[in-house]
Amino acid sequence: MAEVKNESRAGGKRREWLAFLFVTAVVVPLLTIAVVGGYGFVVWMLQVFVLGPPGHGG
Repeated sequence: MAEVKNESRAGGKRREWLAFLFVTAVVVPLLTIAVVGGYGFVVWMLQVFVLGPPGHGG
């Protein structure tokens, strides 16, 4: 019984590390790109429809 517990614990640790690596290498960069791109899109649309081009002397 102890051997089964140790093996399942080792497998759980491995899955935990794989999940951590997946989150840090895939999920976080994709979320960062999405947030920065979304912010840029919002600023661009504000300039197009509301604020006008930057440096525009009013």
